[in-house]
Amino acid sequence: MEEIELSKTFGFEAAHFLPNVPEGHKCKRMHGHSFRFSVTLKGEIDPHTGWVMDFGELKSIVKPIIDEHLDHYILNDVKGLENPTSENVAVWIWNKIKPQLPLLDQITVYETCTSSCVYRGPKR
Repeated sequence: MEEIELSKTFGFEAAHFLPNVPEGHKCKRMHGHSFRFSVTLKGEIDPHTGWVMDFGELKSIVKPIIDEHLDHYILNDVKGLENPTSENVAVWIWNKIKPQLPLLDQITVYETCTSSCVYRGPKR
């Protein structure tokens, strides 16, 4: 069988500030973003269902994490996101969902329409 990638994009609204940037840097001040992130799985197509994973099942794993920890929160107040850069947000999301998604291949976080980062998990 061939491997295929499957992605679903999610969004949340949140505020944050970056405590470790130099004084005077605009990101040191509290500000908000309409964050988006894509969860990408890589695996084989199940011959019976015809998919890698049901999009609804993927949503049922990811959505509670958004609702309980990210959407309309100050990210700095979330345990593990005291320095909520896009990079750290990507790693944080990975660590939250990886145990339930063995086929997880990457997380892409979009902080703005033109700025994103990709995390592919610990070094393989």
